[in-house]
Amino acid sequence: MTEHSVPLKRPMDGQSGLPYSSLTTRIAGRGATAWAVHGRAMRLAEQGRDVIFLSVGDPDFDTPSPVVEAAVDAMRGGRTHYVGMSGIPELRAAVAKRHKAVTGQHVESENVVVMAGAQASLYSTLMCLAGPGDEVIAPEPRYATYEAVVGACGATMVDVPLRGERGFHIDPDDVAAAITPRSRVLLINFPHNPTGATITADELEGLAELCRKHDLWLVSDEVYATMVYEGKHLSPCTLPGMADRTVVISSLSKSHAMPGWRLGWAVAPGDLPAHLGNLAQCMLFGTPPFIQDAAVVALSREFQEIDKMHEEFRHRRDMVAQRINAMPLVSCRPPEGSMFAMIDVRDSGLSSIEFATRLVDAEALSILPGDGFGPSAEGYLRMSLTAPRERLEEACDRIERFVTGLNR
Repeated sequence: MTEHSVPLKRPMDGQSGLPYSSLTTRIAGRGATAWAVHGRAMRLAEQGRDVIFLSVGDPDFDTPSPVVEAAVDAMRGGRTHYVGMSGIPELRAAVAKRHKAVTGQHVESENVVVMAGAQASLYSTLMCLAGPGDEVIAPEPRYATYEAVVGACGATMVDVPLRGERGFHIDPDDVAAAITPRSRVLLINFPHNPTGATITADELEGLAELCRKHDLWLVSDEVYATMVYEGKHLSPCTLPGMADRTVVISSLSKSHAMPGWRLGWAVAPGDLPAHLGNLAQCMLFGTPPFIQDAAVVALSREFQEIDKMHEEFRHRRDMVAQRINAMPLVSCRPPEGSMFAMIDVRDSGLSSIEFATRLVDAEALSILPGDGFGPSAEGYLRMSLTAPRERLEEACDRIERFVTGLNR
């Protein structure tokens, strides 16, 4: 240590040392109680318990091998250097084509911005659409990161409750009651995480009418668009007057079992793609080209294993709902989409966190308490369907043993 160097001071208990920006508070979120159950299960597994983890939405399927080989070939071929901030032309074109196939809306490559997963796409979009003094309206319960993303851009989250008695379907009248002069963005996510609810044509038109009337942006998180079990996927971007105010967020994480690849996108109107590209330049500086090359293969070919994966999730949904509904004290409305099922435990007399904590301790089964996603999910648990059927059968056996014990 030189005579001019100053040793770093260790922060005293209860102090943080040098000050942090207010951002650190805004991005903290309130979902820690839900993940405490997952952490408890991790510790049990470290102790040698046979824990079944149904607390994370990570597909238990491999990425199709041609996609993996495309990435390997690209890396060996030197595709490890900088490329354009918004994505390579081939991938943007492939995303535009897929977007039309899934939603029905025709867009150009210039409307597509490629980013590191749907999460980065959502973050960047809200950073460009809302700021301090603005309000972002979102259904609640909600995906765990939404609150922190809205906080990061300095806006205020306004919750609209989704009620279990309605199958967690959104009510446009509830959204209308939440709109104020500060409302800037309506953020929706259907098929819905955590509840598995979809959205009807009437519900979607009701939301679109509110956006047109109050001049709101509509950000539609559609990462589960290909995982719809009842009816078909509906997107607001095709409704009258919505093309110029709708941003669609999606990725390959769920559709192609590629969550660790971090490849997603925003399909956006007007000047927004240029703004997103500017943000990508100062934050990400682009997405690795070898991953983008692999994504082109993923979007340009049909894979039997992907079709089988989607069909397997349907079988798992049906099996879990049937098993749960045959048990005392609990019930399960079959999810209409996504890879999650909501288990209603209100008749057990336990809160969500009590039920989940006692279940993991007694049966080594990790399921997240619903209230970690918002107060409207109190009395429910979110069960991920991301395990083989025989493992899900064992999970249902463990739930049945637990509730049978409660019923004595």
